[in-house]
Amino acid sequence: MGAIFGLSIRQLTGRWRVTLILLLAALPVGLAVIINLAAEGDAAFNEDFTNILLDGLLVAGILPIVTMALATSSFGNELEDKTLGFLALMPVARWRIALPKVLASLVICGPLLVASGVVATLLGFDGEVRPAVAVAVALSAGVLAYAAIFTWLGLVTTRALPFALVYVLLWEGVISTFMSGVDYLSVRGYSLAIMSGLDEARFPALEDRVIELPAAIGGAAIVTVVFYCWACAVCNVWMCRRPPALLYRGSSTEDEDHRNHQRSIRMGPARHLERRPLLRAGPSA
Repeated sequence: MGAIFGLSIRQLTGRWRVTLILLLAALPVGLAVIINLAAEGDAAFNEDFTNILLDGLLVAGILPIVTMALATSSFGNELEDKTLGFLALMPVARWRIALPKVLASLVICGPLLVASGVVATLLGFDGEVRPAVAVAVALSAGVLAYAAIFTWLGLVTTRALPFALVYVLLWEGVISTFMSGVDYLSVRGYSLAIMSGLDEARFPALEDRVIELPAAIGGAAIVTVVFYCWACAVCNVWMCRRPPALLYRGSSTEDEDHRNHQRSIRMGPARHLERRPLLRAGPSA
């Protein structure tokens, strides 16, 4: 499992991904500084900071986008190179294959997103610790749930990134905002409810539009476990639905041709010796 985890870390830490994550993680901090300086003494600062920066930018935008960019690609190299079958031949349980992939995404994006949210919250709320802790817990729950969802999505389709974008924009962005009750099935709704439930005094703007804290914690846990188990099941079904040889060569005909070619190479010298006529010694002069 450690080897798979290390390989996944190297695969996911490409230059463009790391650059994207760092830029997006720095964005809330920079905006928090600007908003804090521009809106000093504004009575509506708390509500605007919560709705615009924490909800609109961080929870609804940066959190799913960064997690999506990593988790949908966790099995991307294996699927693209058709080397996922090699993992199937390893004498390990399927959860030991899926877990390092999910953990690799969490290790890369989780600390940066949580640190970004905590620093931005400390800047926006004059260094108060409790709202920063609430934001950290909410973002951690969101990262866990999104990582499980997008890892599963990366296994069921090679176009995981476009489907993930549609899901984030429509379901988490538009539908969960304008339709009541959808928050019970929304990772964004879980994150905001956890944030509000842990510090209702500093997030009054969220009080009237979030679900109950126990429902949010339970929903986030269920989504994480269900989609992780689903990813393990899909991984197992994908690798067992066709023979391992077909994972590499694509068809039984190509596989048979390859075996015949290898057999002819091995048998070539022997056949040559068998067909060689025997030389008889002639009478000596």
